[in-house]
Amino acid sequence: MSKTIFITGAGTGLARGAALGLAKNGHRVIATTELTAQKTDLMLEAEKQGLDIEVFKLDITNQRDLAQIENYDFDVFVANAAINEGGPLGEVPMDRFRALFEVNVFATLETAQLAARKFVKKGKGKIIFISSMAGIMATPYVGPYTATKHALEGIAQTMKAELEEFGVQVATINPGPYATGFNDRSAEEKWKWFNRELNYTSVEDMEKQEEGLKDQFDPEDMIQKMIEIIPADHHNFRTAYPEQTEKQMKETEKERWEMKI
Repeated sequence: MSKTIFITGAGTGLARGAALGLAKNGHRVIATTELTAQKTDLMLEAEKQGLDIEVFKLDITNQRDLAQIENYDFDVFVANAAINEGGPLGEVPMDRFRALFEVNVFATLETAQLAARKFVKKGKGKIIFISSMAGIMATPYVGPYTATKHALEGIAQTMKAELEEFGVQVATINPGPYATGFNDRSAEEKWKWFNRELNYTSVEDMEKQEEGLKDQFDPEDMIQKMIEIIPADHHNFRTAYPEQTEKQMKETEKERWEMKI
């Protein structure tokens, strides 16, 4: 059955691929992008593939942009828009830490609230938060992003319980490390403020952690999983993918009960 699906942050990465794939499968897709240039790029790609996708610029931290959500009716709301930036939590500049929370937590919740009000009025609908393996796991020097995704997990679980009585479903999708460029850009950002002479964190340790970026997965697999889950009427509350990432996440949760200091 065809659905109308609203996706934020569809200008790049996994959500861009999912928006195109969902439209290809016959769904009506409303895809929003942070920047106007991304809007143009996505529209050109949709046209090239012969797809009818409605695309507009929506910076979720901009109140005028947010107001546009009110103009649309949809069955599924995918809260995907996010930014990523690494760095040691003991030293990360607070303006950078706050910036991540502004987008990934505060603005994301505000978009979900707008969707929730629409769905409660209709008595049905589904909100999907694009979380991450970082919503459960914690990796050194990925702390700012990890903290926001842990917060998002708490938001999603709470909203699921609060909105069920209104017929509104809430779920998360938790991708593992995919080679979209998102994680690579995050790793680069910390070097803009990190000073090898003033900061105490080991440069060698941070560079070693970055080596893991060489082993990221093919995004196409995750995109296909998103295309399957987003319009589905029933599925697990949390969809972690690939399977080895799901296994890692489950093992991490178990280990936390046994951790010692």
